[in-house]
Amino acid sequence: MLHINDEIAIQDWEITENFIRASGPGGQNVNKVASAVELRFEAETSPSLPRPVKTRLRRLAGRRWSNDGALILQCDETRSQARNRDIARERLAELIRKALVAPKRRIPTRPTLGSKKRRLKAKKVRGDVKAMRGKIDPEA
Repeated sequence: MLHINDEIAIQDWEITENFIRASGPGGQNVNKVASAVELRFEAETSPSLPRPVKTRLRRLAGRRWSNDGALILQCDETRSQARNRDIARERLAELIRKALVAPKRRIPTRPTLGSKKRRLKAKKVRGDVKAMRGKIDPEA
């Protein structure tokens, strides 16, 4: 079981792990041992997560979200299969924790009268500077 917070825990049957060969350096070991992990969490059908959390999780996951509603995380950071498994599970937990936080609703504000006047004054000053850049009339 993967504990997210006090209320939410992901059951083991919701997560499937597939071990694959890792890429990169590692000598002969990399060709023999399947140390990288591909963690698959069926988020869309998960009874552990409320609907708004699933929606935010989908947005946060980006391209890691599959068409059938699964969240797929890969980890091949270390040469240890157990450590890669722990890292992938922690990444999943962290992603779900981020999805639990509801974004603050933006309250639209209006500019103050003083800020409007300052802006218009700055525009006027800038316009005057540019107006003075013309050719000099020698007769004047």
